[in-house]
Amino acid sequence: MTTLSGHWWTPRQLITLLVAGTLMALPGMAGADESLTVVTWGGSYAKAAQKAYFEPFTEHTGIEVRIEDYNGGLAEVRAQVETGNVYWDVIDLEIPDAVRGCDEGLLELIDIDDLPPAPDGAPARDDYFEESRSDCGAGGLVYSTIYAYNQISFPENRPATIEDFFDTDKFPGRRGMRRSPAANLEFALLADGVAADSIYAVLDTPEGISRAFRKLDTIKDQIVWWEAGAQPPQMLADREVVMSTAYNGRIFNAQVLENQPFTIVWDGQLLASGVIAIVAGTPKLEIARQFVLFASQIEYMAAVSRYISYSPIRHSALELINTHLETGVDMRPHMPTYPNNMQRAVREDWEWWSDNADEMNERFSAWLVR
Repeated sequence: MTTLSGHWWTPRQLITLLVAGTLMALPGMAGADESLTVVTWGGSYAKAAQKAYFEPFTEHTGIEVRIEDYNGGLAEVRAQVETGNVYWDVIDLEIPDAVRGCDEGLLELIDIDDLPPAPDGAPARDDYFEESRSDCGAGGLVYSTIYAYNQISFPENRPATIEDFFDTDKFPGRRGMRRSPAANLEFALLADGVAADSIYAVLDTPEGISRAFRKLDTIKDQIVWWEAGAQPPQMLADREVVMSTAYNGRIFNAQVLENQPFTIVWDGQLLASGVIAIVAGTPKLEIARQFVLFASQIEYMAAVSRYISYSPIRHSALELINTHLETGVDMRPHMPTYPNNMQRAVREDWEWWSDNADEMNERFSAWLVR
């Protein structure tokens, strides 16, 4: 404990106070009429981010945060940067896209050593999960692609493994999958008997890629494709599909806020990291950097988990995971990083996807129309 102006402060409170003071003192600090456009995933995640750190950032700085939604990818960022007409400032990205964006000069570099330290003084570099460290953005959260089912569709015998997702004899009915090779290839190989820690070694061979597509062939005529994260919960609720891959947080919100009878199958979940990146050429570079610095504080990072079941990406923030603010549900068992949920998890190899995304997207598109 430390005394300051007659008050006692914990180390964490001191760090938060110092970071907030730094934000207020930075040159070019905005007046109340300035704004920042932040692009994110929409839906329940955007609402969580708004409560967790968009609104607190505005309260601390007077800068309005304007939110736009998108479904991922670099196409719009690339178009803005190449034409010099940049109107997005900060964007949530999947790490493979962030790395590719850096390679193409579409994003501003962010030095991890400039981000706030942990409460015990440990540098940010040591506090962030190793797989999230990048100069292409500041790590934001850990989420996973899982699959879920509506209990009404399976009143007795219920799916429990990733193999069950591909077993249309034992569990007949249509499946929802994202219209993308990412996650689908990993799920296919895992269901075909490849060990979780060998997925990318197998995908790194032509034979392994063909093997994944052959496994997808076995359910292709039963797949309903989705593109936006809000679609799987709706498809399950409407019983358009009996099970669907989905982002875990979307299913959690449907469970606790809408009382949907959904069950998440954690077996084979694909863990991935999101980053907060700055679009190259933004005319609001200084306040964009201030926003990233603010959002990297563990209090605001962990606050997201009070609204949706996505995990902080800093070790020191994990201890701050609490209950769901609206319902009081203990959030820890609903986190992708909860030990019971990690038994056969696959950690996304973002370097592999950064190197191979174009080729996989082309092959996937060709496979779809074949």
